[in-house]
Amino acid sequence: MSKRRKSRETTPKTKVRDIFVARPFEGLADEPEWVALRELVPAASAPLALKPEIIAEYGDRPVTLSTVLPMAWPAMSRQDGQIFIGLQRHIQSGDVSRDLAVAILGALGTEPGGTVEVPALPGAGPRLQDILADGPLEITMHEGFEYWLDADQMKDATVKASLERANASIYPTVRLAAAKAAYWCRVAPDKSHVRWVLGEPEDKALDALSRLSASGDLLLGEGTKFAGMFRAHGLLVPVWDVPGEPEGADFEAPLAAFAKRYADILAVDEPLDSAARRAKQGLIGRQLTLR
Repeated sequence: MSKRRKSRETTPKTKVRDIFVARPFEGLADEPEWVALRELVPAASAPLALKPEIIAEYGDRPVTLSTVLPMAWPAMSRQDGQIFIGLQRHIQSGDVSRDLAVAILGALGTEPGGTVEVPALPGAGPRLQDILADGPLEITMHEGFEYWLDADQMKDATVKASLERANASIYPTVRLAAAKAAYWCRVAPDKSHVRWVLGEPEDKALDALSRLSASGDLLLGEGTKFAGMFRAHGLLVPVWDVPGEPEGADFEAPLAAFAKRYADILAVDEPLDSAARRAKQGLIGRQLTLR
């Protein structure tokens, strides 16, 4: 065996340590919306603003957050210089914020039209909170993913096929104005959901929902049902089954009324009574599995 080959085989590989962060978007101005776009919304985009020091180092290129990209790419550097970052991706580490930050920096360091290389486990390093000039997300909802592509990319048969598959997977979704990070979606011809990512710490949100459940104030009106809730990136997401025929806008008023009840009950700072404690156990037993 040659010395060179032996050296390659015996040199220890550096192991990248994964880091788990339960609330990866904590500290961002629109944390609940980041979670919603990551977990609830099929097709949406939002421009991202970089901190001045990142622009000084990498240059000023437009960066757009996208719920998903062709073939679930983590990032894309288009020929026209625009950068797209995919929020929903197949491979991820324990810190989604770090994943997205390394994808942004990788794309900024890639020539327009080039393939962006993003490690599966980026390890320690800057996170979204370190590289973004934070503020509310200006979200645009889309009925299709054509916004991904420029004219040259539309000529690529593989990318075009991915676009068609992605478009076929989109279900009707409406962003509701009655509450931040609340969305109506039609999951079947006769069934729709209202889902709301609550921005409060999980324990506080759960206590508020428990009090509302105990008082019979957990529904969004006649014909609705509280389906349960799930956890997503450290936040609670209650889900209501609602009739399939009405459109999303029809649930603005019921959600606004519920949001007021929820905000009022959040102000209660005393221990749960026995009815609320029983309701809390019931809610915990009705946790949903996402997807």
